[in-house]
Amino acid sequence: MDIDVHKIARLARIRLTDDEATTLGPQLVSIIGYVESLQAVDTENVPTTAHPHDIFMPLRDDTVTNSDNREALQASAPALDSGLYTVPKVIE
Repeated sequence: MDIDVHKIARLARIRLTDDEATTLGPQLVSIIGYVESLQAVDTENVPTTAHPHDIFMPLRDDTVTNSDNREALQASAPALDSGLYTVPKVIE
């Protein structure tokens, strides 16, 4: 398997030296090989689950527990307009 480590690093926005690329190449090949071996596992009769353990997550009442303290939180804001934060324009 031929992997272009520099191309992958560029796509991930990671700067690599040639020595680092030489070290990471075999590691990436190993990782990809492991993922391919996982894809070969037959999961046809395995039910989908949200959690690996058979546990029950109790539900709680959907009630408000925090009071409205927007004014206190916005007191340190440098600029507000109608209760909203205002920021400098960055796109013309």
